[in-house]
Amino acid sequence: MQTGAASNDERRTRMADPIHQFEIHKIFTLGHIGNQEIAFTNSSAYMLGAVAVVSLLMLGGSAGRNLVPTRMQSVAELSYEFVRNMLKDSVGEEGMKFFPFVFSLFMFILTANLIGIIPYTFTVTSHLIVTVALALMVFLTVLLYGLYKNGFKFFKLFVPSGIPVYMLPLIMPIEVISFLSRPVSHSVRLFANMLAGHITLKVFAGFVTSLSALGALGIFGSVLPLAMTTALTGLELLVAFLQAYVFAILTCIYLNDALHPGH
Repeated sequence: MQTGAASNDERRTRMADPIHQFEIHKIFTLGHIGNQEIAFTNSSAYMLGAVAVVSLLMLGGSAGRNLVPTRMQSVAELSYEFVRNMLKDSVGEEGMKFFPFVFSLFMFILTANLIGIIPYTFTVTSHLIVTVALALMVFLTVLLYGLYKNGFKFFKLFVPSGIPVYMLPLIMPIEVISFLSRPVSHSVRLFANMLAGHITLKVFAGFVTSLSALGALGIFGSVLPLAMTTALTGLELLVAFLQAYVFAILTCIYLNDALHPGH
């Protein structure tokens, strides 16, 4: 009985812990590379789930092509036009070759963010390793394509036009450091916003649960935390979209540097 009571107390403590929601759990083992285990985790499952949702949305939205669009078709077309216009305005017609890349990033991040708002789910973008992987993918795409397309002219990126020659020894190191730090700011911005938002939601939801257990007076006192939780949930919906948009628009800006270095 003591073991069962201790187990229940531990479970309640873990549920009240705002960090517990970010824990990664192994579902099954895929194999081993040397002594390193390769596991399929809850994070892997939610990433595959996000990909599946986006795939179903786009396939379902483009299957009928009705003159009067269905809701799914409208969402798919609005998503397509939104990213297309964002990329075209930022990079120009030449940048449309990167549309599949930018569109996939935007939809994956947006879907993963929205799934994470659902109670008892998992937010993959609240893990730095995921956002760093996405940011490094963008960084390497910009670097490699910029060198492939422009050769050594790509390094004009570090020499802003109109800068006096005597200022170059000061400006160039700053530009290089700024360029190399892009993956850091690109990844931490998304990670930190999603992490902080979900911790705040969990804290206020914990207040509601704790106060409700105190009886009638506690229920009355939990009204304000409940209202704050509801408002924060709405704010998190906005943040989920904004962070996907910011990540995508920064990707477009960086791709513009690869296509037009020094402009």
